[in-house]
Amino acid sequence: MAAYIPDEKITAIKNASDIVDIISEIVSLRRAGRNFLGLCPFHAEKTPSFTVSPDKQIFYCFGCGAGGNVFSFLMKHGGLSFPEAARALAGRYGIDLPTRNLSPHEKKKLTERETILTLNGEAMSFYHKCLLSEERGKQAMGYLLKRGMTRKTIDEFKLGFAPDGWDHLLRYFRSRRKPVEMVLQAGLIVSRKKGEGHYDRFRNRIIFPIVNGQNQPVGFGGRVMDDALPKYLNSPETPVYNKSRSLYGLNRARQKCRETQTVYVVEGYFDMLSMHQFGIENTVATLGTSLTADHVQILKGFVGEGGKAVLVYDSDQAGIKAAQRSVAVFQKGLLEARILVLPKGHDPDSFLMDHGPDDFLKAAEQSMGMISFMVESAVEKHGLSIDGKVRIVNDLKPAILAIGDPVARSLQIKYLAERIGVDETVILQKVRRTANPPAKTAWLSGRQDLNTAPKPAPVRGETYRLERQVVAMMLQFPEMITDIERRRLMNHFTDPLLTEIGRGIIDHFTRAGSDIAGLVSRWEDPEKKAVVTRLSLTDERWARSGCMNLINQFEASIRRRDKALLKRIEAAEKSGDEILLAALLREKQHQARKIKEKQSGANH
Repeated sequence: MAAYIPDEKITAIKNASDIVDIISEIVSLRRAGRNFLGLCPFHAEKTPSFTVSPDKQIFYCFGCGAGGNVFSFLMKHGGLSFPEAARALAGRYGIDLPTRNLSPHEKKKLTERETILTLNGEAMSFYHKCLLSEERGKQAMGYLLKRGMTRKTIDEFKLGFAPDGWDHLLRYFRSRRKPVEMVLQAGLIVSRKKGEGHYDRFRNRIIFPIVNGQNQPVGFGGRVMDDALPKYLNSPETPVYNKSRSLYGLNRARQKCRETQTVYVVEGYFDMLSMHQFGIENTVATLGTSLTADHVQILKGFVGEGGKAVLVYDSDQAGIKAAQRSVAVFQKGLLEARILVLPKGHDPDSFLMDHGPDDFLKAAEQSMGMISFMVESAVEKHGLSIDGKVRIVNDLKPAILAIGDPVARSLQIKYLAERIGVDETVILQKVRRTANPPAKTAWLSGRQDLNTAPKPAPVRGETYRLERQVVAMMLQFPEMITDIERRRLMNHFTDPLLTEIGRGIIDHFTRAGSDIAGLVSRWEDPEKKAVVTRLSLTDERWARSGCMNLINQFEASIRRRDKALLKRIEAAEKSGDEILLAALLREKQHQARKIKEKQSGANH
């Protein structure tokens, strides 16, 4: 890491950063004693197991095992490298980072994302100025005002206009001597299919900047003002823009989502902007794609434990199909979701214009659960004839199978059975047959899929348990490190991972004090980070007397282990088993050599 950023700068960033502030922008946290709890952003869960320690400046999920410090969190959640995470934090806290030690290749790789974000920022300003220009933007501004957009909304969301023509933006960047290849990589221009050169991606369109959680423009959406196709055009995937993890308006919806524990999800840019204009600020919009598992994880982080999403769809068949596609994603993501289908002929934008926000919120209160919505949609589509009931059950099977909670699944099957008048056990059997289709078993097919077979967890005994406790004690009660060193306990550790962590703790704490967040930065290996953060946050009460008892237990186990080996050697000698005796003597020599090596390593 030092090749990129000096150690003293990393320390300054770490000291300036508050991990609770950083994570709470992504995960809804609540205080639990000295720590904070929330729903893990890295896996689906209903009960919070994601713990953030403000004292130690670390996080750990007791559900999936993810753990680390503020750098680790940004790297895992944002897909950043360490230098990128460090630079993002440095920019947030006003810490200047020198780049004079970077090679040309390192500098290019490190600044690629920053360059694209900078270009996007300049493009956003260019488009916004074009919209405000009396000459260029008159028609586009008239269109927006006619759609009910206020000047305040236009300015707050930095709406813009891409002028008609092939290369207005390209010429703007060339005049500012920006590298064309980076403008291309940002998705702002397109290579010509015939011949050389490029042209603007967005032309004669209203521009909607797509902003990330740090208020940086990562991409753009463009809408025509007439009946031309395609009606909407979005930025392509780039190093900073991933549509399966991006939602329009999320940066402005975040606070209201936390306060209300509710997020409204709409499909269009204008729908989202209208919702915000009418005071329903806990609203986001999808970006020309179905909701993904990543979207659900992000939304769940904002609404928190007990929160919900309300999917607001048009009344047409496309809206209903979109709602149906979302069922499995929300069920697997363990986030409650409800469906609000607006009256025929309305989308959120037109409904709010005609009826206002109070009627919208009243309609939202009557929104249906996802399975209930699907049942009613299927009944309306197929009817309740014998054939219709069969089709309804077939339509509902995938959604019911997606329900992970067995109690919830049972209740939904009961609801479906009562609604269509079919025996509950019959529906249950049909669902079970779908879940477990007849297949060739391993003994029938003559082979076994070793890749998918579950691997048994390693069996670990008393020695491993005691070594973990000693490491946890070192992390949580570092006053004992002097005793551990004096009694040379680390020389007798058998687990390589715990040995390396233990040595690292001693070295780091001796130099930097009991700084857990700094210790985590010592290793790039996620497993080591997870072990350190987990053992740092285990709920144990340490006192010197208890620590001495643990040390005595550990030393006693060493003596028992050595004594057991000597007894086995004596037994092999008495029985005349020379092969076993040779193996046991090699084991004894190996143990002695390992202890000597560890001692030599510790002295150096």
